[in-house]
Amino acid sequence: MYQIKEYTYDKAKIYGVDIKPSIKKNKKIDVFKKNGKYICSIGSIKNSDYPTYIETHGKEYADKRKKLYLKRHENDFDIAGFYAKVLLW
Repeated sequence: MYQIKEYTYDKAKIYGVDIKPSIKKNKKIDVFKKNGKYICSIGSIKNSDYPTYIETHGKEYADKRKKLYLKRHENDFDIAGFYAKVLLW
C-alpha cells in the first residue's frame, strides 16, 4: 500500500479535497470532496511521484522528473489527470 506523503496532504488542503490510500490495488490515492463524495483514484502504484523521488533520489533529481512529467502530461484535461498533477507533482 502506498504511504501518502505530507507534501500530498498539503496540496490536498490547498485544493480543498480529502485524500485516502486507494482501495484500488493499482492506484495510490482516492480523492474525495469535503462532503465525502468520491471524485477519482490517482497515481499508478507502479510509478514514482514527486515526493517519492525527493525521498529516494533528492530534490534536484525530483525537480527534473517533475519537469518531464508536467511536459508529458500538459494536455491531460480529465479530472484524474488534473488531480494527479496537482497532488502528486
